[in-house]
Amino acid sequence: MQNPTEIVPGLLFFSYLSAARKEKVGFFGDSALVLQVSGEMKFEAAHHKVTTKRGELLLIRKNQLAELTKQPLPGEDYQTMVIRLKEDLLRQIALEEQITASTRYSGPSAIVLPANDFLQGFFQSIMPYARHPEQHQLSDTLGILKVKEAVQLLLHAMPSLKDFLFDFSEPHKIDLEKFMITNYHFNITIEKFAQLTGRSLAAFKRDFQKTFSTSPRQWLQEKRLTEAKQLIEQKQLKPSAIYLELGFESLSHFSHAFKKKFGKTPREWAL
Repeated sequence: MQNPTEIVPGLLFFSYLSAARKEKVGFFGDSALVLQVSGEMKFEAAHHKVTTKRGELLLIRKNQLAELTKQPLPGEDYQTMVIRLKEDLLRQIALEEQITASTRYSGPSAIVLPANDFLQGFFQSIMPYARHPEQHQLSDTLGILKVKEAVQLLLHAMPSLKDFLFDFSEPHKIDLEKFMITNYHFNITIEKFAQLTGRSLAAFKRDFQKTFSTSPRQWLQEKRLTEAKQLIEQKQLKPSAIYLELGFESLSHFSHAFKKKFGKTPREWAL
């Protein structure tokens, strides 16, 4: 089975794996509703951590950085069903149903939802499409209707989710220094960093230069390499175990950058 299987491209996904995996997910541009079919998932954002197991539902907030740890448990593989709640579709629902957020959302970045038979039944209705994608295909039209159904069921279960789902305001302009020191290890673009701090790209680069006296790309490279050196020296971690954790795209890129800065490859430094 492919991982993940797209039931409806861009909207509905079925994720499967049989071995533990830790991922720097990076940027969640859209909100998402996740059913933990089996196994365990740990979601970790800057100020929020949650864990879900078989049968639990997790609602993830848009516009944030997070790390996922996917873990099969004894006797069961890891499986999730994911519904991407794209903003353009949520805006369409808001217009059709005349829904407006009461206030700017300021709650947790991810919510474990209370047990709900209606939401569980909803996921059961699309499970056959996930398990047998080669036999049954869900049309785009029906897929959009299913997403709309999921949103209605969420609001029925927790009316307070209206602000979570339908707050379309842009992120606040936040403390750039604090945000970057907390999130430098995520491998996302400078444009995404700017968006998450509530700035245009030009304003982000200008404020960054004032704060750190260097460019974003140079600072990120220096910060990640310095952290890598400390992990190798102090914790004796292998280069292959840390390069993804620190935001490098490949081991070769990490090794080249490390040698350029410190004069030795990470492997040589560890000896």
